[in-house]
Amino acid sequence: MEWYAWPTSSAGIYMNNKELSAFELLPKRHWIALGLTCLFIAASLILIPVQQELERRTFAYQLPVPETNETAESISGLKWDMKKVKPGNTLAQLFQSNGLTSKELFLLTQTAHGKSLNQLHPGDRVGFQVEGDALNSFRLEKSQFESYEFRLTDTGFTSEHIVLEPELVETFAQGTINSSLFESGIEAGMSNNVIMKLATIFGWDVDFALDIREGDNFSLIYQEKYLKGQKVGDGEVLVARFQNKGNTYTAVRFEDEKGNGQYFTPAGLSMRKTFLRSPVDFTRISSKFNLKRKHPILHKIRAHKGVDYAARRGTPIKAAGDGKVIFAGRKGGYGRVLILKHGSAYSTLYAHLNAFGRGVRVGKKVRQGQVVAYVGSSGLASGPHLHYEFRLNGIVRNPLTVKLPHAKPIDKSKKERFIHYAQVMVMRLESHLFGDYFASR
Repeated sequence: MEWYAWPTSSAGIYMNNKELSAFELLPKRHWIALGLTCLFIAASLILIPVQQELERRTFAYQLPVPETNETAESISGLKWDMKKVKPGNTLAQLFQSNGLTSKELFLLTQTAHGKSLNQLHPGDRVGFQVEGDALNSFRLEKSQFESYEFRLTDTGFTSEHIVLEPELVETFAQGTINSSLFESGIEAGMSNNVIMKLATIFGWDVDFALDIREGDNFSLIYQEKYLKGQKVGDGEVLVARFQNKGNTYTAVRFEDEKGNGQYFTPAGLSMRKTFLRSPVDFTRISSKFNLKRKHPILHKIRAHKGVDYAARRGTPIKAAGDGKVIFAGRKGGYGRVLILKHGSAYSTLYAHLNAFGRGVRVGKKVRQGQVVAYVGSSGLASGPHLHYEFRLNGIVRNPLTVKLPHAKPIDKSKKERFIHYAQVMVMRLESHLFGDYFASR
């Protein structure tokens, strides 16, 4: 016989002579709901000191795509038949082909925005409104966001500079890598541009040519730009997480007063290192650092003091760090070589090059990530590849394992505000991961 009784001095309940705790009485789904409720309460408490930070963002993952009726055409009240400017076109030729005179073009140049007509580039678009034989309105479209309109009034031509601001919609994406970051990113609905941004953010910690493993995963919140209800581009990655070989890396974008954004760990350390882990994007390691390697052409034991990245001829090579060019020329079996000096202790060498980057010569300063050369097969090379060496105080180090120094952490005066903001952003990212997890159960 089953019996129930509330105890007089205990929080438990008796069933079949057994005291049951509250945990055993409540269904598992109730505990999950309770946990999520606590999570959102904590998020609300953290949100209070950073409310102003978040008010300027458009948090709209599952919301409909924004629609806007404010287009360049509606501002002027005209509909335009726009034509693309081809290489070699001039405005004088375009006016003439539409039966208009150089005098009308001259009158447009005398308006407030007439100087904009001095710079016509292939890919710009132009439109004409002609009544009879006379020009009534003219439109120069520099991009889908910027245009100039010229209209005839009773007192002559007037001009207007039109700038459209796209709607920013925040989007969540996640994926698990089966073969490559690119393929997994495309499957997750990300554009090539966003995938490259993700790789750049974590490029100081993860070598995407060597470190990627099947089962690695990523998640991120990023912006998409919409105009007239259509996607027109991508914005910034706001927060991202990458799990690689058991290590988890998290990056949060934080902007200063001028709108310049950088990525930091949730603790405020810069994601940016003094050096890139790899000077080329998404290539294959063909030969690792090995001081007892047998040379593939000479067939002799010759120390391999760097890493070889197999890549197509002409693949861009980036400067691993800020520095100065101290050598750009030929050096024996290395073929065409570039050597950069980074401060007093570090230097990097790039060999078997096809060509140097524009303006790269001895004495010139370069910035981290700048294209300084292109992959080739000059010198003793069995095929196109980059030979990359990393030196510390003149001694070669393995570029794949050497510990890279961090850039400056977040400014102390901004750290407290950043910590609060980072907690919110990470929690928002995790709320999507938890939501997807429970939806799949």
